[in-house]
Amino acid sequence: MKRTSPSFEAPPSTSQQRSRRSGLACLTVASIGFALAAPALAQDIRIAHISDQTGPLEAYAKQTQTGLMMGLEYATRGTMMIGNRKIVVTQRDSQTKPDVGRSQLAAAFGDDKVDIAIGPTSSGTALAMLPVAEEYKKILLVEPAVADSITGDKWNRYIFRTGRNSMQDAVSNAVAIGKPNTYIATLAQDYAFGKDFVSAFKEAIAGTGAQIVHEEYAPVRATDFTASTERIFNALKDKPGRKILFLNWAGADPIPKLIAADPKRYGIEIATGGNILPAMVSYKQLPGMEGAAYYYFGLPKNEANNWLVAEHYKKHKSPPDFFTAGGMSAGIAVVEAIKKAGSTDTEKLIAAMEGMSFETPKGKMTFRKEDHQAMQSMYHFKIKADPAFEWGVPELVREIKPEEMKIPIRNKR
Repeated sequence: MKRTSPSFEAPPSTSQQRSRRSGLACLTVASIGFALAAPALAQDIRIAHISDQTGPLEAYAKQTQTGLMMGLEYATRGTMMIGNRKIVVTQRDSQTKPDVGRSQLAAAFGDDKVDIAIGPTSSGTALAMLPVAEEYKKILLVEPAVADSITGDKWNRYIFRTGRNSMQDAVSNAVAIGKPNTYIATLAQDYAFGKDFVSAFKEAIAGTGAQIVHEEYAPVRATDFTASTERIFNALKDKPGRKILFLNWAGADPIPKLIAADPKRYGIEIATGGNILPAMVSYKQLPGMEGAAYYYFGLPKNEANNWLVAEHYKKHKSPPDFFTAGGMSAGIAVVEAIKKAGSTDTEKLIAAMEGMSFETPKGKMTFRKEDHQAMQSMYHFKIKADPAFEWGVPELVREIKPEEMKIPIRNKR
């Protein structure tokens, strides 16, 4: 077989070598220039939603999750993009356990490298999570946990809240039932949510002419209220004026048990604030009951709520509920904050969010600069037993505007 001799090329001359080096240099400079000119790939906007998806507050968490995704959709006009950056939401279950909530938030910030976190549902879980936001120097937008201390003495500058606080609940309910010659006993859960509310309610009711004559606390998962109602009835039954058992409860509805205890025999009324629709089924047995609500889909009249109600009926064949509106408000707040800041940098977000106003299903909310609490309307209602609905329908007495409620600042800033 004929072998082919390898061919050899004569080495380039000195002038050819200079020319080739010059050409390579030009090519390298051109390549660098192209790399600099090419747009960098936009990073996703990463959001963690940490909520109590298992445990007694599961229904609340699921509503918040639905509302959050609808809020992001509404605020981005369906694109789920801010500028050229895609929004990616991860879900984590805090299981209504403070230690789990704390570790889930640390994992979201540390492992998932999220830009911002939203949640949780339980006030006890939220309080455990606050120091984690400060440790990682990342924003935790609290929705819907209520305890005053979240934006009060346990607060830090990385905490914002779209959910209402206990004082907003308390002041609005004091407006609804705080009348002269009225005697009130409270029944609340024996943890931060219940205790913070009663403390705030006592403060709010002072000066209205009404008096709180007894405070009763029961375990979070209580199902037997025999001893509690006996103590409440004994405290109220001999009072000369209007007598009210005021309930502040989250989770399984105790109202049927309270009605079964027959407070009417002592002339005692049951009163409470707003709640999710399944819990308001028992309200139908209490026509004329007054209170104040954070949200009911038929109360606010604005563009965002009109969209929420229509879209929720379209997607879920039902109206949006109490915590759906809160989740949507949180989603809108995040989008508006990132747009205003032009960044997901924490310090730029804080600067943008302090004092920021944004439209929600409840109308305009504003993050108060001093403690990052969203100032918002509440709704004084009276219950109507409407045969068209399974639940007692809250009819609007009046909207209580943010400027009417003197909500104290209790942080240590």
